[in-house]
Amino acid sequence: MPAAPAPTWDPGQYLRHADHRARPFGELLARIPEPPATAPRIADLGCGPGNVTAQLAERWPTAHITGYDNSPEMLARAEAHAGETPGGGRLDFAHADVGRWLPEETYDVIVSNATLQWVPGHVESFAAWVDRLAPGGTFAFQVPGNFDAPSHVLMRELSESTRWQGLLGGVLRHADAVLTPADYLERLAALGCAADVWETTYLHLLQGPDPDPVLDWVKGTGLRPVLTALEGDPKARTEFLDAYRGLLREAYPATGHGTVFPFRRVFAVARKEN
Repeated sequence: MPAAPAPTWDPGQYLRHADHRARPFGELLARIPEPPATAPRIADLGCGPGNVTAQLAERWPTAHITGYDNSPEMLARAEAHAGETPGGGRLDFAHADVGRWLPEETYDVIVSNATLQWVPGHVESFAAWVDRLAPGGTFAFQVPGNFDAPSHVLMRELSESTRWQGLLGGVLRHADAVLTPADYLERLAALGCAADVWETTYLHLLQGPDPDPVLDWVKGTGLRPVLTALEGDPKARTEFLDAYRGLLREAYPATGHGTVFPFRRVFAVARKEN
């Protein structure tokens, strides 16, 4: 089987459902306690196009916030948010592979929004990240918990089918991409953190001109490895998308008021004890 390619990202496609995608981060942000410093140092791991990183600057206007990402396309889009903030803080962005990122300084908050599912073995980094939190600092993240949803199951089954296995076998993430909420709680508590872990299933009502809104959604995220693997073969890419589109239409039928797209997410807020 081919090695899974590093997915290329399309910020414009990703932001097509920005309101729905940003909502979980807002709810995560609301649960993060105030950091110990008056001018906190904050890291956003997997900042993407920077739209949610900017919410950190709104919450803590005196903070120095750095968004880290390994996608040149996403970082180029994020630069629109960079600069001094009205409260005297600063927002900047830097290239980093979250799977290898180790803090070189002390942070008051380390946050990650819908990124760690892309990082195999991400829980093994938790100890190093918590270690570089200031006393009373917080590590917080949210990850999709929907790998057993039809959108992912159908994508994997199609990719592993006889027609596509040679091109796409082993390319996609599987159901073990994230841990259970109980496992995350155990890992964080074992590091001496006061941990709050929960899950929420959103019922996104997708509306708009696109007749296949679930396909449009996954084109911005979960389908990126497939699109990357097939980007040199437009005919094969079209064939795959046509087949997948038909499966999604059956799994997520349109209604008179839109297409309902259930989406489970797992949240964790871990405060380092003083």
